[in-house]
Amino acid sequence: MQPVTLIGYGLWGKNIARNLAELGALSGICESSPNRQAAASKAHPDVPVHAAIEHVPREHAVAIAAPAAEHARLARFFLERDQHVFVEKPLALQLSDGEALRDLARERGRVLMVGHLLHYHPAVLALQKLIDEGVLGRLRYLYSNRLNLGRFRREENSLWSFAPHDIALLLRFVGSMPRQVIASGGYFLHPRVADTTMTVLDWDSGIQAHVYVSWLHPFKEQRLVVVGEDGMAVFDDRAAEHKLVLYRHGVAWREGVPEPVRAEAEPVPIAGDEPLRAEMSAFLAAVQDPTIPLPSDADEGLRVLSVLDAAERSLSHGGTPVTLAATSAPQATIHPTAVIGREARIGPGSRVWHFCHVMDGAVIGGDCVIGQNGFVQGGAIIGDRVRLQNNVSVYRGVVLEDDVFCGPSCVFTNVVRPRAHVSRKEEFAATRVGRGATIGANATVVCGNDVGPYAFIAAGAVVTHDVPAHALVVGQPARVVGWVCRCGERLALNAAPALGTTASCHRCDAAWGVGDTGLVERQLDTTD
Repeated sequence: MQPVTLIGYGLWGKNIARNLAELGALSGICESSPNRQAAASKAHPDVPVHAAIEHVPREHAVAIAAPAAEHARLARFFLERDQHVFVEKPLALQLSDGEALRDLARERGRVLMVGHLLHYHPAVLALQKLIDEGVLGRLRYLYSNRLNLGRFRREENSLWSFAPHDIALLLRFVGSMPRQVIASGGYFLHPRVADTTMTVLDWDSGIQAHVYVSWLHPFKEQRLVVVGEDGMAVFDDRAAEHKLVLYRHGVAWREGVPEPVRAEAEPVPIAGDEPLRAEMSAFLAAVQDPTIPLPSDADEGLRVLSVLDAAERSLSHGGTPVTLAATSAPQATIHPTAVIGREARIGPGSRVWHFCHVMDGAVIGGDCVIGQNGFVQGGAIIGDRVRLQNNVSVYRGVVLEDDVFCGPSCVFTNVVRPRAHVSRKEEFAATRVGRGATIGANATVVCGNDVGPYAFIAAGAVVTHDVPAHALVVGQPARVVGWVCRCGERLALNAAPALGTTASCHRCDAAWGVGDTGLVERQLDTTD
């Protein structure tokens, strides 16, 4: 387990410490306050407590739960020491600082994760599923209220203190950046620190949203409402039960007059997992394998910071609208015959060729190629440098991690037992294809089965079970017949090698061994 030092043992830092300790990763606490040092030592007697950040071991990852004004300085300090960093929201209080941190993390090859906790809330995951499966229909309007009495701050206003979580969710659900931001606020306890703010976001697609936050409110409220053409969902984090409720309300037009069509509330079942535990587990997993995609990585943190910055500029100029730069597909090459949804996200350097269709809500990373007649459905996620050859369809629920190759006419399914006359949308099953994997021409991956990183699916194979990392599979149904190197060359290993068996790649000289978790790369012994 990766050792982690917590920076800051305040009200929220205590919760992070508890979760890291229960995960077996808490290996240090750094706190400047003598009182909080004593509290940390009492709660975690076996964990070293440091008074200065310079005393944090360089081999540790760090989780920063310090005041927001310190986030940028502390994150920069540890990234410059080549340490992985988790930092509570917001990433920074200045957009330029956030950009510098993102660039520094990339330069050093370190994980930089932002504490947008709600990405890991079971209700949010269930709400995302409702959106992805089209239960709500096309999104129209979203709003959130995050209200409380206190905690009053001076280093940041209520916008920066309360709104990051909700802005992160709005960007997630809509799937793109807004075109315009307008913010207004009230100053009652301090002439330069807003106690209440209302932020309105507008998208080119016509979607609108607002975020209302206040620390001058008689009771606590944390509620998010998502309104679509076919239904509405309410996420109430303060509800004792039924935190997520679906309303299949609609609108009927009678003689040109709209009338509401009301439906009963439908509680949506959600898991009972603690979001902070899931968030800390995701950080530890990303540190162990930096190729694992994070919903709250540095790029996501920077998008949220961009909206906060625009809202702050609008707020400081009396509610003047602030227009954000277009971010949907800069520098992407789109063939004139391709049909691209206005809410699709296509990364820089990607190329979409003849007669392709990329739907609203699809996410395509940078430097990808979508070959002729390609189709990417809303809710599908494609990482960076992915190659889809001609006639490949990627449906909602399919995740292709970075560097995946999909051969011509390979197939992903979304229902195990389809019938034309039976709707099975609720049975759509997810498929994840790990980084660097190859799927050969005309191969089929049956939904609900994952393909491990750098696996190789032979042409025409039919995958009906999970495929281990680096496995070479052939046949119908596909079976493991060997193992491949990261570069794609077949290794001198049989289908079921004994534990401890080793092999070297004749192409790139990488050394591999069979361990408890499968094929693992070995370090060559260069000693005399």
